[in-house]
Amino acid sequence: MPHKPQKSREERLAESFFPVNPEDLKYAISKPYKPLDISSLIKIEKKGENIEQRTERKTYRKKNAYRKTSKTTRKTTKENKSNKLKFKEFKIPKIKLKPGGYELIITEKPQAAWKIASALGKSTKKAINSVPYYEVERKGEKIIVGCAVGHLFTLAQKNSGSEIPVFDLVWVPNFYVRKNDFSKKYYNALSKLMKNAGVLTVATDYDVEGEVIGLNVVRFIAAQPDAGRMKFSSLTEKELNKAYETKKTSINWGQAIAGETRHFLDWFYGINLSRALMNSLRSIGKFKVMSIGRVQGPILNIIVKKEKEIQAFRKKPYWQVFITLESPKIELIYNKDIFKKEELKKFENLIGKTGRAETKKFQQIIPPNPPFNLTALQIESYRLFGINPGKTLATAQNLYLAGLISYPRTSSQKIPPSVNYKETLQKLAKKYKVENLITREKPVEGHKSDSAHPAIYPTGEDEGTNIEALSGDEKKIYDLIARRFLSLFMSNAVVENKKIKAEIEGLIFMKKGSSIKEKSWMQIYPIKIKEKEIPDLNGTIKVSELRTEEKETHPPKRYTPASLVSLLEKKNLGTKATRATILETLYQRGYIQGQSIKATPLGISLINTLEKHSPIIIDESLTKEFEQEMGSISASKKGHTEKKDKIIEKAKKTIRQIIKQFAKKQKKIGEEISQANQTLIKQQREESKLKTLCPVCKKGNLRISYSKKTRRYFVSCDAYPDCKNTYSLPPNGLVKKSEEICEYCGFQKLMLIKKGRRPWVFCFNPECPTNKKRIEAYRKKREEENQQN
Repeated sequence: MPHKPQKSREERLAESFFPVNPEDLKYAISKPYKPLDISSLIKIEKKGENIEQRTERKTYRKKNAYRKTSKTTRKTTKENKSNKLKFKEFKIPKIKLKPGGYELIITEKPQAAWKIASALGKSTKKAINSVPYYEVERKGEKIIVGCAVGHLFTLAQKNSGSEIPVFDLVWVPNFYVRKNDFSKKYYNALSKLMKNAGVLTVATDYDVEGEVIGLNVVRFIAAQPDAGRMKFSSLTEKELNKAYETKKTSINWGQAIAGETRHFLDWFYGINLSRALMNSLRSIGKFKVMSIGRVQGPILNIIVKKEKEIQAFRKKPYWQVFITLESPKIELIYNKDIFKKEELKKFENLIGKTGRAETKKFQQIIPPNPPFNLTALQIESYRLFGINPGKTLATAQNLYLAGLISYPRTSSQKIPPSVNYKETLQKLAKKYKVENLITREKPVEGHKSDSAHPAIYPTGEDEGTNIEALSGDEKKIYDLIARRFLSLFMSNAVVENKKIKAEIEGLIFMKKGSSIKEKSWMQIYPIKIKEKEIPDLNGTIKVSELRTEEKETHPPKRYTPASLVSLLEKKNLGTKATRATILETLYQRGYIQGQSIKATPLGISLINTLEKHSPIIIDESLTKEFEQEMGSISASKKGHTEKKDKIIEKAKKTIRQIIKQFAKKQKKIGEEISQANQTLIKQQREESKLKTLCPVCKKGNLRISYSKKTRRYFVSCDAYPDCKNTYSLPPNGLVKKSEEICEYCGFQKLMLIKKGRRPWVFCFNPECPTNKKRIEAYRKKREEENQQN
């Protein structure tokens, strides 16, 4: 039999087209879907072999091709399929706390376990199947500090299948759902440590998610009704010892049940609504991974509304009028923008005319900004360094685990004396050499508070982690937090503002200026105030020059990741910990793109479709209502389970209503979404097209493509498969179009963007004289290096 001809590397790369935008790399591509017609299947029965005859037959196979199974485990295909669909029930182990046993402290992450063990006494590191735990001796008592690794349990559907609505959910270990999940060894290690424990203490992060992690370990691994609880906001030795000595006798049931309720709601909405969307596509023979949820929908709706405002915007011309005075020679602007050109006539005869001017001065007192909560930190990190909210949270979490800052997932703008800020202030003021600027005994505070944690502050500790060794985003964000903290203890800045007001022939002209009189906290914190010195002007003035400037109105600005997170906090959509993650999901699904967030055709069409057929999905008020109800669970002292059940029943009723709406217009919804997806793909291909004609076929244009297989960008011809011309590009970076055209060969230049480096604009044509010279110089350099060696 003749061998199938192998495709060249260029052909394989050309076939792997994918749009260039970085957000688009994770997008799914629409594929035809053919439903299975059961009636067309033919049942074929084949006479089986005798097992003895089969085992006697000599077989040849590759080594380790498959594992031979015993006779007792051989099953029919039908049985195997049914086993795959069968739900694996999780049984809570029967464990009793051992009288006189050690105290077992459960932490959320391995690094937190090390910090707590080191703080509580003399600790010895040990391991179970490479999972670390610590044996601590404290006042003659034995303490074991073990760790989870985030959530060890997840919600799973009891009866497998894709039918909707689905509400039969139970908690199971992660490895029941995801085969070979890395959390299994942490589950096993904690299970083993439980056997000799006499007392149980939860020391996970003191927030909703941390409480759920602790609750699930207590009830599903330890099989206990409750446990002790340590509460701390930083991983410093002093605070951890205090948290241990003053630990509570019970977990925070309000936070725990509120968190569990959120998990159920997110699962109910996310899975059922996402399946409804994908079923609508399947009904017309299409497939695409799509998702929508109780918070995703309203957030996407906000972005789409902004996009529609921008699309509906029409530019309008307007004019600004300027006069220059004879003495002093200073330019003033008319106090209104002119939108009717004929109104400019009233300014025609102003040259040589006189009028009167006066200067008003007033001081502006600017206090330091309040301490950071998570949202404020995310906004400032993006403003100053361009670090997106998700990366800011991840970086702050690392700094917290290193013991350098307090817990970052907080809404508070207050730093209480209990955190011992005076000691931290002395250390940091000396480090930053600003002792002479410290004037306040107490820090400036904002109005927002959080019952669980104070505002984000630097701990001032440097044990085990050298602050000087920090680099990249960690260094930037730590430095920003430290500077913000120091500024809280400094006096107010003083800015002197001036305003010149001149009246000539009944027309008012103005000029504004400002200068900083006392910088104070502005010397340490990165803030910019544009200073503009203007003279004092009072009395008679004379016009020497006149000019007009034509301009156009601008459309509304798009949201940035930081400004959107800020808006979501004001609207109470999502939580401080989940907003950035939801935003990432919208990027991944292809609903939005760019750092100046733009809704894609798919995102716009999805909102239009939901608006027509099921507006409740994108209703902000419903989501806010759920958030308020979960907040009431968290704040209440009793009745948690009853409130949870009430919220969940309300959610089920809403979801059943939505599913009915979808079922009535399933095909129409599918057609609208599919059409939008095709538009998105065409748009992405158009955006990746270059201005360079393919030199091989002379028909197609070259375009930037991306291979999912090699994970590299390359340039191909858009006349593929008729033309298989390709050009390789430098790896390990983002490739974008440049507006420059190569002066030597006429190819459109590209831009390579790598983190921490300046963008490199280059010509990708290997036949270009610039490339030949560069390659030749590189070869000579290598030859010289080889000769020297």
